[in-house]
Amino acid sequence: MNRRFILSSQLKIAFVALTLSYLVPAQTQEVPRTADGHPDLSGYWILIRNAGVTAGPDENGDITLNLPSRNNDIANFEKDFAVLERAHRNKPLYKPEHWDTIQDLDWNGLLQDPVFNCRPAGVPRVGPPHKIIQTPTEIVFLYDSRVNYGPAAFRVIPLDGRDHHPLQVADTSWLGYSVGRWEDDTLVIESVGFNNESWLGWTGYIHSWDMTVTERIHREGNTLHWEATVDDTMLLEPWTLDSQLSRLNPDPEAFFFGSVPCEERDAEHIVDPNVRG
Repeated sequence: MNRRFILSSQLKIAFVALTLSYLVPAQTQEVPRTADGHPDLSGYWILIRNAGVTAGPDENGDITLNLPSRNNDIANFEKDFAVLERAHRNKPLYKPEHWDTIQDLDWNGLLQDPVFNCRPAGVPRVGPPHKIIQTPTEIVFLYDSRVNYGPAAFRVIPLDGRDHHPLQVADTSWLGYSVGRWEDDTLVIESVGFNNESWLGWTGYIHSWDMTVTERIHREGNTLHWEATVDDTMLLEPWTLDSQLSRLNPDPEAFFFGSVPCEERDAEHIVDPNVRG
């Protein structure tokens, strides 16, 4: 996948939402439920709010794109993204002994970001799922690589009341080992067993092997609310990411694209700021 800009994935998300004018506006309708009484989260979900970008219906029902940039301009959004990201108040707070590492990765470690090397984004950076398949005993999350950091991924999450299995927790991975449970109408997913190779964000936000991620998902009409909290020994306190919203695609013939090959073509052209020509 040709990654020309550090924010290319986020812009693709916004553009997908922008072009899908058939998305259903926010509604107060009843949430459909499964036979066991839980909210039905199944469906194809289109992200409409991410990283300060929002895309949603105006008063005429047309999808509009709103960017946190000068004149709501896409070019300015690309140019200013680094400034906007660093100015964001919601950041993970690291313990003092990690500050030098984080700062060095922020300024000099762009090429070390896993997603610039076709590695998985990991949890929670992968964000909310794009397609959900739900059964009484498990829920499956699918991620579309065209609108996502890194290669496409999937997660199969048990909902049968089990605890984390020690052997699977010890077998660390990019996505960790997840178990889910219902708290009233909110799906709570707790994930452990991560490797320490993924990043929480492109500004050098790393984590340890001891990370725990808790996701909370609930449905309101045709809108899906997703929020994730990171608890890690490298942090001063748990960090909750900005909530993200997805809108249901009601088209029964909507095609889920899935995975496309990831090929990094731009890394060799990135200029090292420490080299003076």
